[in-house]
Amino acid sequence: MNLTGLHLLLTYKCLFECDHCFAWGSPRQSGTMSLRQIEDILEQAARLGTVEWIYFEGGEPFLYHAILQRSVQTAATMGFKVGIVSNGYWAATEDDAMEWLRPLAGLLHDLAISTDRYHGDRDISEEAANARAAAAALRIPVAFISVAQPEETDAARVSGQLPHGACGVMYRGRAATELVDRTGRLSWDEFTECPHEDLRDPGRVHVDPLGNMHICQGISIGNLFEQPLAEICAEYDPETDPVIGPLLTGGPAELVRRYGLVHEAGYADACHLCDAARRLLRPRFPETLTPGQAYGELESGV
Repeated sequence: MNLTGLHLLLTYKCLFECDHCFAWGSPRQSGTMSLRQIEDILEQAARLGTVEWIYFEGGEPFLYHAILQRSVQTAATMGFKVGIVSNGYWAATEDDAMEWLRPLAGLLHDLAISTDRYHGDRDISEEAANARAAAAALRIPVAFISVAQPEETDAARVSGQLPHGACGVMYRGRAATELVDRTGRLSWDEFTECPHEDLRDPGRVHVDPLGNMHICQGISIGNLFEQPLAEICAEYDPETDPVIGPLLTGGPAELVRRYGLVHEAGYADACHLCDAARRLLRPRFPETLTPGQAYGELESGV
């Protein structure tokens, strides 16, 4: 495994509870990384020698601004390129946004602001616009992350055209329960590959507040609080993994066939079928299909 990027989910907690959220972010969620845990992960990433990018995400990482600021400074000092993904709730005005971002100026290589009609009633919220203006003034590279509505994603299947600057819904996480009734279905046996992740040789993974190292949200390949990063990477054997192996062989449909899972006739996309299959398989493979937060459960965390 040749990792070039680590995406650290500093927390599962978020001010929003968006229907499309793959991490099930919520004000009611728990699980937050400590500064010491973050510093340990960064040291492990440095020793690995291949990691170039460190992203801080959530949930909403700015909820723990002091820890976020210190972690960004540490990562940048260690020579990593650093990015943040945020919903921009802190940018009530452009002046406010300047104060939140000023300590990060000169350290960030990417600030990604999530803004769409899942976060509010406009494609670009006032907060997102303020954050973009402040970031530009501070010379922080900034971009928006916008996810289309299910109806727009369906239209793109036919025309191949999404709204400018938007990406389609992936029906995993909360979207697999909250949005699937607003979209069409395709036959389950058409989903014979994972269209989004490189499961054989992932270039980046997500690490959650509990230490789980996700190759895709809810599929853990190890825990950084229990085993060193270098060992997890060296021991990664996707073909023999009881979940990843079938996905490599024949996608989510192979999970259904391999384990004889009960299934519906149609699903919104490959993520939808995969999410449904993994929920049924969690009792059999609890160490891989973890944590509960990735499946909408409210659990105690760190």
